[in-house]
Amino acid sequence: MADDDLRALVDSLDDASPENLANVIANFSLDMLQRASALIGAQQPHSGALLINRTQQCQQQSQQEEELEAATATAAAAAEAAGGKRILHCPSAFDSVLCWPRTKAATLAVLPCFEEFKGVHYDTTENATRFCFENGTWDHYSDYDRCHQQSGSVPMVPDFSPSVDLPAIIYACGYFISFATLVVALIVFVSFKDLRCLRNTIHANLFLTYITSALLWILTLFLQVITTESSQAGCITLVIMLQYFYLTNFFWMFVEGLYLYTLVVQTFSSDNISFIIYALIGWGCPAVFIMAWAIAKAFAPHLENDHFNGLEVDCGWMRESHIDWIFKGPASVALVVNLVFLIRIMWVLITKLRSAHTLETRQYYKASKALLVLIPLFGITYLLVLTGPEQGISRNLFEAIRAFLISTQGFFVALFYCFLNSEVRQTLRHRFVRWRESRNIHRSSSLKNRRLTSTSPVPTGHYE
Repeated sequence: MADDDLRALVDSLDDASPENLANVIANFSLDMLQRASALIGAQQPHSGALLINRTQQCQQQSQQEEELEAATATAAAAAEAAGGKRILHCPSAFDSVLCWPRTKAATLAVLPCFEEFKGVHYDTTENATRFCFENGTWDHYSDYDRCHQQSGSVPMVPDFSPSVDLPAIIYACGYFISFATLVVALIVFVSFKDLRCLRNTIHANLFLTYITSALLWILTLFLQVITTESSQAGCITLVIMLQYFYLTNFFWMFVEGLYLYTLVVQTFSSDNISFIIYALIGWGCPAVFIMAWAIAKAFAPHLENDHFNGLEVDCGWMRESHIDWIFKGPASVALVVNLVFLIRIMWVLITKLRSAHTLETRQYYKASKALLVLIPLFGITYLLVLTGPEQGISRNLFEAIRAFLISTQGFFVALFYCFLNSEVRQTLRHRFVRWRESRNIHRSSSLKNRRLTSTSPVPTGHYE
């Protein structure tokens, strides 16, 4: 009976006269399309929880709806030519959770909540919604706030698609490696008095920003694994902290360039430079931009994307939008200004090295080379964050490369500013030599005492 109803619907469009054609098109409503979509969906085999089957179902449904739309295209064109208004529709679309049917423009589409998603069962008595704009395009945001997990539902092992799983693994490995190397580098700078100077204090603050960023990402990953429901307040707090320390990375790298520029180009002595100014730039400026971003984000929560640095998005504040340029813009400016600093610094240092090979000049030159490597690395990574292919194999490759570069930034910072730093290596070498000499002296002293004990004459008594 349902097949007959659908065919009758198409036949009515073919048999419509020019006089009532506009009325037929106007009555071709969202309700009709949803009933047709339900019929199409009922004819498909049950897919369970597998995301790939859901995608295929939506593609098949979309193809059948396109055939239905093609059957009405001639009638719609005739109605428009007769003076009727053309009715726009949003095409059927899959948002990785539900397949939204073809919907009339300026209409709120309503679907029952999914029965199950990634092994978790949900209450289907509530509805999810998505708005179709007047121009026939979908809102990026699908509202699943009313879809709640059923009480007593135990999640099964989720099924991950390779395109999502591989970047997440790369992010996790990269952040763990960065975290470990940065902690070791920070301990080195804090533990050795010979390394305590303004330049290394700036390095240590840069390390701290990356340590905190990596720690927050790891914390977010574990929270996603062990929880199925998210707290909005907790989500907002976590995202604000993530974005804040993300921005402090760029500003402390800017401080690195500013410090070298002040010493080399402006020829200020490091004794005349206050660390407080650098601290205000590195920690204070990002706080101002992130506060402005948080206020703007609070008034526009529905602008989104599906992923945030390899993490599955369960919170609107994690979703990327053009509002993020409130802090992405300053990060871009910091990179560009740092590049200008670097060009000027290298020009001055090369000129000085030609005239006089002083120890101070050579040290500045080595520091500049480290910055010369890191700034392009950061710039390329930042450009990869801003844009990229939307689909296909190129998208998967792009996501994997971006995951590697973003997650290992902290590792490269620790590598160039600590482990490959000649001053640090010399300090560690001297400490190791002193430790070995001290151990040899202690061993020699212990051996000497042992020999004295073994060769001492045993006193003998005289008995009469």
